[in-house]
Amino acid sequence: MMIPRLLLSVLLLVLLAWQLDMRLVLSQFTAIDPGWLLLALGLTQFQVLLSAWRWHFTARRLGLALPLPHAVREYYLALFLNQVLPGGVLGDVSRAWRHARTEVSAGSAVRAVILERASGQLLIALAVPLCLLLQPALLAAVPVPLVVVILVLLLAGAALLAGVAQRPAWRVRLRPWWRDLRRGLLDFHALPLQLLSSALLLASYVLVFWAVARGLGDATPAASLMPLVPLLLLAMLLPISFAGWGVREGAAAVLWLLAGLDPTAGVAASIGYGLMVLFGSLPGAAVLWLRSNRYRRSSPREN
Repeated sequence: MMIPRLLLSVLLLVLLAWQLDMRLVLSQFTAIDPGWLLLALGLTQFQVLLSAWRWHFTARRLGLALPLPHAVREYYLALFLNQVLPGGVLGDVSRAWRHARTEVSAGSAVRAVILERASGQLLIALAVPLCLLLQPALLAAVPVPLVVVILVLLLAGAALLAGVAQRPAWRVRLRPWWRDLRRGLLDFHALPLQLLSSALLLASYVLVFWAVARGLGDATPAASLMPLVPLLLLAMLLPISFAGWGVREGAAAVLWLLAGLDPTAGVAASIGYGLMVLFGSLPGAAVLWLRSNRYRRSSPREN
């Protein structure tokens, strides 16, 4: 799976370079304002801490033991693995697996990670209609038949899931999922904090992208730039490339073009955003190195 996704990322970037003047894209990295980039880097650390707290909170709601410092270390490690491994989700899979090994209810440990991630992605999806309303040019470019097809597919999928859930065998299988969904996300005491933390994270993603764009000299008004970022994040959820590379830049070129903005500025900011997320995840490399050293010291030495 790693080689095809890496090849797809390279192919998308090559196609982008063929369509755009990459000299204009790269020229924006010659006069970087370090102040804006330091702000963006600081915001990425805030994102990790808040995401780790959301995971800690979700796990505690499910009756699991997950100390906050441990959650922070695990989240840094997962973020780093997501950046250097294909698909962008293997880091989350690894933290779910490691937490499940320490819990009596391994299923709840896995579901805690899924619910924590779903909380943020659901809010991104809900923000898309608002972003389209704030960018009339994008809204006008969306084909009505496409909207109808998407709505029909969503309704058909919901009806199919509802029908499957009514079968006795599936009721038994889905019961723990529904129980943990109510406790971890939908409960009156959980939902406000889940929504607030996810909203703050979404705002931080937008601010990181905006700060990177400013650091590269992009003077696009914030009111025009910021509504595009959630749409870009939604495109990055597609697990088809290597850490989002290629897909993110291609989506930026299309979105900026449809919004009447300079696509080279969008691609440059997208590249800078990807690099900033990678740099922000580097504490996870330190966590990995320390754990590897600890494992080597604890392993029996060969005679």
